[in-house]
Amino acid sequence: MITENGVIKMNNTPQLTTLCYIEHDGKYLMLHRVKKENDLNRDKYIGVGGHFEYGESPDECLRREIFEETGLTLKKYKARGIITFIYGDETKPEARTVEYMHLFTATEFEGEMKECDEGVLEWIDKSEVYNLPLWEGDKVFFRLLEERNDFFNLKLVYSADDRLIHTEVN
Repeated sequence: MITENGVIKMNNTPQLTTLCYIEHDGKYLMLHRVKKENDLNRDKYIGVGGHFEYGESPDECLRREIFEETGLTLKKYKARGIITFIYGDETKPEARTVEYMHLFTATEFEGEMKECDEGVLEWIDKSEVYNLPLWEGDKVFFRLLEERNDFFNLKLVYSADDRLIHTEVN
């Protein structure tokens, strides 16, 4: 909805999430999303993470989600970027979904990996990641993770039919 002064007013509250790529022996731990019905990520490979609970910091959300989904406790991890996702019909801003995802990588962890109720956890060789069924925007931030060591901001805009239509990097 557009107000009198031309400012777009969103009816939806943005989603706050974390996502982590755990690295070990030249591989990323990936979650193949095949278990949940009506899953936006159905059949895609993604990292591990999830939605913030009220009052959580990004680090708290990350550690909780990693433990809940994998059984692993992170020992060494790094914030790599914030990714703004916008999904939906570009002609109807008030109907779009907005998500701010805090992206992390981790290199040290402990514990025994458990089965995840959202999909199948798999160690994937980094050289094979681009051959997996991924969101187009995920390929953009994988490239940034490979090429940059600094913290980055990335904006990815998807159409209502899940096509990546705009990318913006700081």
